Amino acid sequence: MKIPFEQAVEQHGETVLRVCRAVLGPGPDADDAWSETFVAALTAWPDLPEETNVEAWLVRVSQRKAIDVTRSRTRHAVPTDRLPERVSRRGNPGDDAHRVWSSVAALPERQRLAVAYHYLGGLPHAETAEIIGGTPEAVRRAASDGIKNLRQQHADEDATGAPR
Repeated sequence: MKIPFEQAVEQHGETVLRVCRAVLGPGPDADDAWSETFVAALTAWPDLPEETNVEAWLVRVSQRKAIDVTRSRTRHAVPTDRLPERVSRRGNPGDDAHRVWSSVAALPERQRLAVAYHYLGGLPHAETAEIIGGTPEAVRRAASDGIKNLRQQHADEDATGAPR
């Protein structure tokens, strides 16, 4: 028979805390991982099979929560007084050396919006259709026509060597 959750916390709480501290060191991160372990355990508790080794299961959950904390540490920005001077491979947002932004801006409105939302914003045609109105098929066509116009315009510029 499975023990009540409160009793599991009392019996195995110290073990879980030791695991968290072993992985994360003493401090608030280990305490957070301990708390997150028991929040996750409480959520899964009703569906836990009767024959489960509760201590081993809690240790496994705590190990995963400690790993989550370790991973989240690497995802946070580190404050600094100076920003690094790096040039983007795609150019700077205000830089229009290849006249791409001005070419996109010159497209008819529906084509411009379809190209911007789908190709630059990464939205599917169905979502783009909800934003600008019309059917997904019409938006797909407008995006296709916009890309065709951009390719044609840049092919003309490459052939003549001068912007249109």
